[in-house]
Amino acid sequence: MANATTLNIGQVNGAGATDALFLKIFSGEILTAFETATVTRDKHFVRTIAHGKSASFPATWKVTAGYHTPGTEIVGQSSNVNERVISIDDLLLSSIFIPNIDEAKNHFDYRSIYSREAGIALATNWDKNILQTGLLAARASATVSGAFGGTSLTSATTLYRTSATDLVAGHFAAAQAMDEKDVPQSSARYSFIRPAQYYLLAQLKDLVNKDYAEGNGNQARAEVLKVADISLVKTNNLPVTAVNTGPAAYQGDFSKTAALIMTPDAVGTCKLMDLQSEMQYDMRRQGTLIVAKYLMGHGILRPECAVELKTTA
Repeated sequence: MANATTLNIGQVNGAGATDALFLKIFSGEILTAFETATVTRDKHFVRTIAHGKSASFPATWKVTAGYHTPGTEIVGQSSNVNERVISIDDLLLSSIFIPNIDEAKNHFDYRSIYSREAGIALATNWDKNILQTGLLAARASATVSGAFGGTSLTSATTLYRTSATDLVAGHFAAAQAMDEKDVPQSSARYSFIRPAQYYLLAQLKDLVNKDYAEGNGNQARAEVLKVADISLVKTNNLPVTAVNTGPAAYQGDFSKTAALIMTPDAVGTCKLMDLQSEMQYDMRRQGTLIVAKYLMGHGILRPECAVELKTTA
């Protein structure tokens, strides 16, 4: 009886290592998990550099207009210019080591499970860094001399965290502050809030009542989309404690934070190495090491585009 012809689905064009294509499947799982888990990736400015340790983001300010007197020379005018420099952080990675014996005894494939967990871990760290930077932007001074700094709005005691009507009023005050600081209304505005505050808003009938806010949500599904034309983003990654670990650029006391409202111009990411994954069998340790990683940094761009809602207690 003839032997069966083996179809090695991990080979490239039927030649070479029989597991050459398996890493690509794993990488895809990490990428999918990362893109699904992060809520800030498409809500701030991202710039990719080919090499270097930092990137400069130029900032300009306004010019004025005036009436011309016939015969006088037009000589132009000055305007303040500055820059924000975002430096690359150390390599951030998530690693898993899977022993051969565990794979042999296990009845399901858990490489895919932990590859997804690695992607989620990186996405969570990304979101935390961006949201902490956004809050620091709301507390920062102007980038350009004569321009506007960030905005911090404070509620009486804990009302921004415990009162839906006060939280709504805070969003309207934030929208007003942005308008008064000439933040374009055409720029998308996002409010990052924790689940407790999100569900407070979802219970406020005026926000989802079709007579007052058509298409803005559904109380039966605990869904509310916007307040004061600011899109609501529910996340557990908004800090509500003092952060004193990790890169110093993202540290601060966020114990009184209730919400972060910002446009994509408030915060920037400088990306040197995008999300990558590696998988290698280690014969000496009889197992497979899986590593997911990226190399990037985050920083403040335009503070006037960020507003923090905070409590006094």
